[in-house]
Amino acid sequence: MGLRKEKAARLKLAVLDCTLKMIGKKSFDDLHVDEICARVKISKVTLFKYFPQKEDILLYYLRVWCLRRAVELSDKPKEGLVGFAFLFDKLSEDAETHPGIILSLFAYLADMRRTLRPFPLKVEEKKLLFPNVENIQAIEIQSVDQMFEKFSLEAIFKKEITKMSSTRDITQVLISVFYGSVLTAHINQLSPLKIFFRKNLELTLKGLQ
Repeated sequence: MGLRKEKAARLKLAVLDCTLKMIGKKSFDDLHVDEICARVKISKVTLFKYFPQKEDILLYYLRVWCLRRAVELSDKPKEGLVGFAFLFDKLSEDAETHPGIILSLFAYLADMRRTLRPFPLKVEEKKLLFPNVENIQAIEIQSVDQMFEKFSLEAIFKKEITKMSSTRDITQVLISVFYGSVLTAHINQLSPLKIFFRKNLELTLKGLQ
């Protein structure tokens, strides 16, 4: 990869890594741009060159999260109900490890004033994140919605889901439980999250079988 593009990729990933280390259980709103710039040793002008709004770091995190799932599923494919459990487990792990970033991301996604859009992830960033994965540039990043829809279709085909519902309806119900589990766990201070998330998934799936 070219030096200029590699430098830009390293900088963006450094900003994300720094944000994850600094935020902990804090709200993203309480993390100031000056703090991030000081830690990464860049100017605010440089930061805003790559992340025009501070909240773009949240969208970048989500895009990297989806790439990680794509790489894992490429290495060890999962289908149907097993795929649902995989996504729920991964979200519960990250909600335990990075509660501040997850809750702040969901708050951002729920903000009606903001237009939701996928944040771009370039080939150079993919290669730096997964240097040992061959043809990493060819791995397609699917959104959370797309992953759930794929697993829904597979579950119907395998007769793991038998209720007469559309794939879209099933996808929306499961995504609602997926996102809602984070908020409910936070409000009620529940732990461990993986057990709570799995229970929510199992109860939901019982209604579809």
